Amino acid sequence: MNGFEAVIGQGTPMQITWWQMSVRAVIIFAYGVILLRVAGQRAFGRQSALDIVLTVLIGSNLSRAMTGGSPFLPTMAGSAALVLLYYTSIHIAQRSDRVGYLLKGTHQVLVRDGHPDPAAMRQVGVSDVELHETFRSEGVDSLSDVKLATLERSGHVSVVKRKG
Repeated sequence: MNGFEAVIGQGTPMQITWWQMSVRAVIIFAYGVILLRVAGQRAFGRQSALDIVLTVLIGSNLSRAMTGGSPFLPTMAGSAALVLLYYTSIHIAQRSDRVGYLLKGTHQVLVRDGHPDPAAMRQVGVSDVELHETFRSEGVDSLSDVKLATLERSGHVSVVKRKG
């Protein structure tokens, strides 16, 4: 057993001591912060399907590395590979509408010129109650005050108010 393995432990989760688990937690916390900085705030802010998948996979990977459920260094390398794949994917999607559509989806217009589109709302699962909740949070009093309401790829409903 080399020095690093003595510090982080090896073998089954039951063979890892409390202090080795603590050292793993500190290392993984720092590593997670580094991965967050590399992936950028976008991965944890807007939450498209791609962002959510990355978040879940990295969380799952790092938890297994911390508890000893998977080999420590290979699991950390796998997490770094996920961030690299994510970073590559978002840059390809930025340059290709088709790839962007596949990875991130598309927006859906829910209201145009004060008229809701019930079929579009059903398709994306947005109820009248949710739509009006969004209007209230945007300071819109009436449906007639809405020029455009769109369910964005991030899952957020954006509202453009009528002028005047």
